[in-house]
Parts: sequence; structure tokens; C-alpha cells
Amino acid sequence: MGGMKALHLFEGYGLELEYMIVDRQTLSVLPAADRLLAAQAGETVDEVAVGPLCWSNELALHVIELKTNGPVPTLAGLAPLFTEQIGVINRLLEPLGGMLMPSAMHPWMDPSRETRLWPHDHGEIYRTYNRIFDCRGHGWANLQSVHLNLPFADDLEFARLHAAIRLVLPILPALAASSPVMEGKVTGLLDNRLEVYRVNQKRIPAASGRIIPEPAYSRQAYQARILDPLYAQIAPFDPEGVLQYEWLNSRGAIARFDRGTIEIRLLDVQESPRADLAIAAFIAATIKVLVEERWSSLAEQQRWEEEELLPILLGTIRAGEETVIENSRFLRGFGFTGQRCTAGDLLRHLTDHFRMGTPSAGALEEEAALEIILERGPLARRLMRALGENPSPERYRSVYRRLCSCLARGEMFLEGSIHRQL
Repeated sequence: MGGMKALHLFEGYGLELEYMIVDRQTLSVLPAADRLLAAQAGETVDEVAVGPLCWSNELALHVIELKTNGPVPTLAGLAPLFTEQIGVINRLLEPLGGMLMPSAMHPWMDPSRETRLWPHDHGEIYRTYNRIFDCRGHGWANLQSVHLNLPFADDLEFARLHAAIRLVLPILPALAASSPVMEGKVTGLLDNRLEVYRVNQKRIPAASGRIIPEPAYSRQAYQARILDPLYAQIAPFDPEGVLQYEWLNSRGAIARFDRGTIEIRLLDVQESPRADLAIAAFIAATIKVLVEERWSSLAEQQRWEEEELLPILLGTIRAGEETVIENSRFLRGFGFTGQRCTAGDLLRHLTDHFRMGTPSAGALEEEAALEIILERGPLARRLMRALGENPSPERYRSVYRRLCSCLARGEMFLEGSIHRQL
């Protein structure tokens, strides 16, 4: 959101959705992002503007990102725009034998064998990452997420926004987990993407910290507590300073002072933009209520240390909406008066206290999508039910082909639904 006048709290939003490019027949990963972007732009590029959105590359050649072309005043109405361009991308991929697959991890990718890094513009950055961390792992090459960007105009607004976001982060997998399968196995974790993400930079511990950001509530404090230690740790491995920028920070939410936003990174990508937008709107509304101090004061929100919030996050990574939260102080911060509840109960409590947006058709669709998630569980839970116990390779292909159909049609994934094969 840089290059423009500073936006105040909730005056703008940025959204980024990442998808896998897969072979239309086998559903295995297809390293074709550069060919896709060239087909749209007429030359090899790392980003191309297409109407109100942009398409851009990521670290791996089988991943493409769709994002808003700058900040937008509201999230309402974005889902159809993303779905329309997913259709355009699928048509461009068809001659290449490819299509897009949603969800946060490819279910049977072998990253040590199948990873192909982006070799074009900014290739030096990716080569440096690879040299330091070895990107041939799930935590680098097999994780597709949603990034939600929220603006702040000054230190006072940053302090309020950062405090609220830190409190929301631990419950996000209960809503958005979509990665129950890794290396062809249902692992028992609902959010395998976050499990591998939180340890993928262990060589430089300051890179991701404890995923929940430290309680820093000014630019100076953030620089001193988070960025300076990170730059110092990476320096011996990166003497040219290729990576010493704010985006090197890999916590679950990162401050981008260069563009006046906080970027939330903990969300798995869903089966369709309709689901992603429902989740994003819900999160933005929850953060807004926290910023307004409707449930807890700013001072109370700022007292939380990352060590206190991390156990709740680890619980939702493992069990999603079924995680039992027994920290009554945390629950009171959201206006919940009981001593314990499941993460799903807390999410339902939050929806009872506010409604998203205006009663437009788009808002009603988002509420209907959110209701499916609250009633039937996050996508990971629905995928596990659809797969059943000990799924065969054929079952994996059938279920994930249905998932691709949901993305192409802009639909929600229901365990018992039947979709025409793409």
C-alpha cells in the first residue's frame, strides 16, 4: 500500500491468494508460473496487472499469486473478481496441460524432488534463500496461503492494530486450516502448512520467532526488538544484504512500515475466493471490534506476551475448531465469560456479536460461506471427512479434483457434494 497517502485504520484492505498449478490429468505439481505470466503479458515477467487484480510469481514455479492491485476500500465484491480471473488463468493453463488447485499444501508433492525455483527477475533473492535455508522442503515449496493487509497511519494506530492482531492470530487455524494431508498421508494435524512454516527457518531463529510477534507497539520498538536482531542473525550468511528487508520477517503477522500495513500471514488458502473473503471479512471485523476496545482495553491487549499466546496457536494448528481453550483471561479478551470453550465455540460467540458489512448480495454470500465453515468445520476437517480412513491414491485424486472444481466454479466444498469433473 506504499506510494500513496497514508491510510487510516480500516480505510483500505489488501488481499493476496496463492494457488498451485497442477497437471490437469495427474494433479501433480506443474512448474509453469513463468509460462502462464508470459502467456498473459506477452513476455517473461514476474507480475502483470489484469484489471483490478495482479498476478505474480512466488518462490516456486508451480505457485501463482493473485492480489488486489493496491488497496481497496472494502472487501465486499472481491470474490467474483478473483473467481473470474481464476477462470482466465485456467483457460491460459489449458494448452500447457495445467489448471489451478486450491488448499494450502499439495497432498502428495515431494518437494525434494519436484521443487523448481523461480529463475527470472529477483532470482538472486530466491537463490540466497535457497543457499541459506535449502528451499527444497514443504515449509518453502509446498505452502499456499492468504495474506490480509490492514493499514495504519502512525505509531498510535500501529500500536492499536498490532495489539489486536496478535490476539486474533492463535484462533485463525480454527477457521482457515486447509492442509490436513502431506506426502500422501492424513497426518492428524489440520494445519500442516503452519506446522512446517513455523520451523522452516530454524537456522535463523529470529526470522520467525515464535510465530506470534513480540509485543512491540511503536516503529522504534519493533525495529529494536524484532528487525535488528533478525538482520544481525542473518548477516553472516548474507554479507551482501540481499535479504535485509522487512519482508525477511516471517512471523504470523509482519509490520510493513515501508507501506504502512500489517500483513497477516497465518491463513491457509481455501477452496474458493468466496470462502477466503468470508474469512477475511470476519477477521477484519473482529480486529476492528478489538481496536475499538469493545471487549478489552488497549492496555489489557498489549500485556500479552507471545509465550502466552503460542500454546493456543499450537492447539488450533493441531485440532482446529475442536481445540479446547482453557485460558479464561484470553477468552475474556473477546467478551466470552466462561472459563473454557472450544475454538469453534469462541468463533460462534464472535459472530453473535457482529455482522459483516451491509446486507448486500455479496455480504450475504460471505455470511453463508462463513456459516458452512462454522457448522461443518474448516476446509481441513471437511477434506478429512471426504477422504475417509486410509484413503487410496485414487481417493486422494478424486477428492482433490472436486476441490479444483470448487475453485473453478467459486463454490464451497461440501463433503457429500458431487461435482462434474473438470
